[in-house]
Amino acid sequence: MQQILIVEDEPRVATLMEKGLAKHGFATAVAQDSDEAVQRAQQDNFDLMLLDIGLPGKDGWTVVRELHSQGKRLPIIVVSARSDIPETIDRENYDVDDYIAKPFKVSYLIDRIQKNLPCNAA
Repeated sequence: MQQILIVEDEPRVATLMEKGLAKHGFATAVAQDSDEAVQRAQQDNFDLMLLDIGLPGKDGWTVVRELHSQGKRLPIIVVSARSDIPETIDRENYDVDDYIAKPFKVSYLIDRIQKNLPCNAA
């Protein structure tokens, strides 16, 4: 079973993601802030991370930088309501794999996850 780390501080959005992913056979864990996200990503073997940018404390970009500086690599899909994120620039500058704008349909989220999982397997 594929393991997905959801980094989201809004409980309603995190629950929506968890339920949608569970229906499609994914196991999930939720981190509500950047410190917890980095810690969980380092301790557990996740196949992919769904990362909100607007987190309390350090933002999502800091999570990406910290993980990469520690040598941790996994597919990262940014999931954000911020409209000021030009996806092509952010992918190049921050080494993330994909971008999903909020609000989103769960079917679209599942599609993007499947496209970004290692070996494209779900």
